[in-house]
This record gives sequence, structure tokens and C-alpha cells, in this order.
Amino acid sequence: MGHSNNVTEFVLLGLTQDPEGQKALFVMVLLIYIVTVVDNLLIFMTVIVSPSLDSPMYFFLAYLSLMDAVYSTANSPKMNVDLLYGKKTISFSACMGQLFIGHLFGGAEVFLLVAMAYERYVAIRKPLHYLTIMNRQVCILLLVVAWVGGFLHSVVQLLFVYSLPFCGPNVMDHFICDMYPLLELACTDTYFIGLTVVANGGAICMVIFICLLISFGVILSSLKTLNQERRHKALSTCSSHITVVALFFVPCIFLYVRPVSNFVIDKSMTVVFTVITPMLNPLVYTLRNSEMKNAMEKIWGRKLTKSRIRMCVH
Repeated sequence: MGHSNNVTEFVLLGLTQDPEGQKALFVMVLLIYIVTVVDNLLIFMTVIVSPSLDSPMYFFLAYLSLMDAVYSTANSPKMNVDLLYGKKTISFSACMGQLFIGHLFGGAEVFLLVAMAYERYVAIRKPLHYLTIMNRQVCILLLVVAWVGGFLHSVVQLLFVYSLPFCGPNVMDHFICDMYPLLELACTDTYFIGLTVVANGGAICMVIFICLLISFGVILSSLKTLNQERRHKALSTCSSHITVVALFFVPCIFLYVRPVSNFVIDKSMTVVFTVITPMLNPLVYTLRNSEMKNAMEKIWGRKLTKSRIRMCVH
């Protein structure tokens, strides 16, 4: 499937044209990116190494962290390099790659958040059957489904854009390659494709968000039957889950559930989505979770102490 196309690269206008602003943003984005990758990989490693965190909840959390680490790597480094250079360009194929990876991980994360909501639902509604329902095979299956869902979503997006003719303007008022800025540059009427994008990206966001809200409603209504201690624990894990869902879905719905058009606020929304949410996810989950904190202290504290002792000995 060829694209009739004499555009080999796109020029990105980036977040701001102001040189001072760009420097400040560079430092900020770099710091956030480092924190995001370190935090998320730390959680991933902790869950994998720690025998006390072998429950399904942590299995999903580990993969959410891994996704966030890779997802931010799809966007932040390129965005940061661009903040240093005057002319920000991205080749057509790199743009398609960025679009694909962004939607693959974004899509997979949406489905993973559903799996996590299901896991919480089972834990609170059917505690006695929890481990039989959420056995290892089921967890792996749900993870695979999340990846396949993200992959299909992403392939559909990519095929639509790839088949569009780009013949003239190649200046994109954005800092990453995304669907709407690309559709605006195509030299053809993209109304129909715009609708399919809304259906593909927006509907996934909207439908799943509504399902998640309903599931949280059901979970919260069943807390009445629990004793104080279990209710408190259930509330704290659910509230971190609800926070992450809101951080992810609100910008997603804002960006994709509407006719194709680019608003000034889109770029800031995309920053929330691609830069800030992946950093906040691990913090939201670990700060309120004593098991996670203990496991981290045990493993990494021990490792740090050992290396300190070694340094003292030498």
C-alpha cells in the first residue's frame, strides 16, 4: 500500500518557540523522564525479585510500570532533543514509528487498566475464590489480551494515516506525531477517516472509562459488607487505581472524543498524557502501598547497605 507522497519529513513546531522557555522545558522534561524511567523500572524489578509481591495485583502493576517506562521513552527523548535544536524535524518513517509505538503502549495500557479493575473487583467481591479466579494463567492471558488490543488499535491507526496522501504542507503544530495533526496535513478530505479515528481512539477511551466507573461503583457499594480494616485497605487500593484511571482517561477523552481539530490546549493535554501520567502512575501506586514500600526497602535497602559495606571494606 503506497502513499502518494512527496513529504519525506515533517517539521514540528514543538511546545514553544521561545528559546528561554525551551531551555526551561528541556530541564523539566529531562528530569521528569529520568524519574519516570527509574521509578517504573524500580517497581518492575521489585515485583519480579520480591517473593512477598507475587499476587496478581502486583503482577499487573509491574507490567503497567514497564509500559509506562517504554511509553515515555517513545516520546520524551525525541521531544527533548528537539527542545535543544532550532529546527525540529522528524522523518516520515520515524513519525509513523512514533505514532505506532505511542498508540501500541497507550492502547495496551488502557486494556491493562481494565484487567487491573477486574482484579480489584474479584479481590473485593469474591475474596475466597480470588486465587482460583485470578490464577497465573488468567493473569498472563489478560496481559496478552492487553498487548493484542493495543497492537490492533495501533495497526488500524497506522494503516489509515499511512494510506493518506501528503503532498505539500509538512509543518505540524505539535511536538509529537499524532493522528489529528497528521490528518490536518493530508491533501485530501479526512472527514471520514477523522470519524474512524474518533471511533477507534475515542470510543475505546469513552466506553472503557464508563465501564471502569461502573465497576468502581460496584466495588465501592460492596465495601459496606467488609470489616473496618479490609474496607480501609480496599478503599486505598481502589483510590490509587481510580486516580491513575482519571490521569489517563481524562486527557485521552479530551483529545480523541471529538471531531478532528487542533486546539491550543491539545499540546498541554498531550504533555500530561505522554510525560506526566507515566511519572505519576508509579508514585500513586507505591506511596499509598505499605507492602510495596516494605519490599522496596528490603530489596534495595539491603543492596545499598551491602554496597556501602563493600566500599568501607575496600
